[in-house]
Amino acid sequence: MASSIKPNLTKDEKKLLKQKNEQARKRVEFRRQEWFRYKKFGEEYRKPRGYHSKMREHLARRPPVVDIGYRGPKSVRYLHPSGFMEVLIHNQKELEAINPEKEAARISSTVGMKKREVLEGRADELGIKVLNRRVQ
Repeated sequence: MASSIKPNLTKDEKKLLKQKNEQARKRVEFRRQEWFRYKKFGEEYRKPRGYHSKMREHLARRPPVVDIGYRGPKSVRYLHPSGFMEVLIHNQKELEAINPEKEAARISSTVGMKKREVLEGRADELGIKVLNRRVQ
């Protein structure tokens, strides 16, 4: 099993990745304006755009609004918390194109169990980490 594979990162990238993961743990949940008021709104975020919106103006006692200050360090921005860049795969050809030092595979949800077993076995042979390996 190739679950103990680590990405090839520089010291600076390791430090920034640790910082990014800590920021992500502390980051508040962003919610839509008046999400608590109407069930139909759900909890997904929508930017407040109303002219008289108190939330848009960042007034006190209002939920936080998505802002550039919540963003992570640029060099590790789209990395998985493990440090790998995620690559979505659907077949063996896409799996072969992955660089095992920097990238990890995420098998698509549309792939069936038989093909998934083949892909996971091939990933082990190539030394590629599979992020959503099936539980046995």
